[in-house]
Amino acid sequence: MADKMLTFLNPGEGGRISRVSGRDDVRQYLSNLGFVAGTEVTVVSQLAGNLILNVKDARIAIDQGMARRIYVEEELA
Repeated sequence: MADKMLTFLNPGEGGRISRVSGRDDVRQYLSNLGFVAGTEVTVVSQLAGNLILNVKDARIAIDQGMARRIYVEEELA
């Protein structure tokens, strides 16, 4: 299954993180928030490009720029 950017998912959709791109400091920042390969993530809502996500039993808001660095294998409904 091909991976796609997290920003292409609609609210209620989710998947397993396949990779996180970007500079080392950006990847470390996202890792600290819980966005690591193999972790399940679900889009709760999307407004003006910003996303609220469920990841590791927490709700986290990130902007579209950060979300574009997260790739998922879509598998959760």
